[in-house]
Amino acid sequence: MAVSVAGKVAVKKLSKANISYQMVFWISLALIASLMTDTNQPFLIDFGLELMVISFYAIIVYFNYYYLFPIYVKQKKLSMHLLWLMVASALLTPIRTLALVFVTPADIIGFSFIQNQYYVFLSTFFVAASSSIYFILTDWMKGQNDKQELANQTLQSELKFLKSQINPHFLFNTLNSLYALTLKKSDLAPEIVLKLSEMMRYMLYECNEKYVPLDKEVNYVINYLDLEKLRHGKKINIKFVQTGEIRNQQIAPLLFIPFIENCFKHGVSHQIAEAYVDINIDVQAQNVKVEIENSKHAVMPGVHQKKSGGIGLVNVRRRLDLLYPEAYQLQITDTPTAYKITLLLKLSQQN
Repeated sequence: MAVSVAGKVAVKKLSKANISYQMVFWISLALIASLMTDTNQPFLIDFGLELMVISFYAIIVYFNYYYLFPIYVKQKKLSMHLLWLMVASALLTPIRTLALVFVTPADIIGFSFIQNQYYVFLSTFFVAASSSIYFILTDWMKGQNDKQELANQTLQSELKFLKSQINPHFLFNTLNSLYALTLKKSDLAPEIVLKLSEMMRYMLYECNEKYVPLDKEVNYVINYLDLEKLRHGKKINIKFVQTGEIRNQQIAPLLFIPFIENCFKHGVSHQIAEAYVDINIDVQAQNVKVEIENSKHAVMPGVHQKKSGGIGLVNVRRRLDLLYPEAYQLQITDTPTAYKITLLLKLSQQN
């Protein structure tokens, strides 16, 4: 029952192909073979005989595709598959020989496909085995394409999730701070509105591409830190240093922000005093080094403390693995009083 289902799947897949192209392929093989045959017989006779030979090759190929190969796909037993190919080739060999004897004119003597049965068997088996190799490679390439498409879909889904994952507390606190400034008629209120507007525009409209300009990504980080400074005031010492040339560089969008969000969400937000967040971005040629460190509330030994990072860090690692395979290094240093990540990234692969 399972085999018949696999066969139906194969038939369905094959039925989608253009049958006329396949017929042209087999007829072209027969034509080439007849042109290379030196029997001193009329061309039409040579072509007809070669077309019959090619027809038996087509039979073994389609029998393999319809029936034997689906069994192999299900069972994954290569030795059994080769054995069945040999059996099918052995059964088909005398049938092909008898068919050629029946249609070959009596005055043609020594037709090679009639004389040498061993050659007939080997050639049939070779064609059958070659078709299996072709089917295996085709399935493998399709699987690789499916994996790549799935990876791209995963990236897009993760990016959409990341874009929709704006911390609501961050927005509410920023708006509350903005409201307080408007009550005081502070000159900072328009600047805060502008920064928040730039962040939202960047996330909603400019992050739809696979890669974005590095200078815009850094500008987003700066705006984010400025708003955090507004929220926390003098409670947290926030430092940001950027060195090197960031123009004319491309990077995956929103790659740094989960690390920075964790600094405020899991680190300094629980401290009473002497809290700090230090961020350094250094660009040399097409290599980027990012160091992000935040203080932590010291705890007594044995007291459970929520680990920094979490699902955000897992998502970033996933994106790094997909977008920068073997082109990044991520080091995490977690001590009782500080949490630091060091990211080394090579940008040249996507440019």
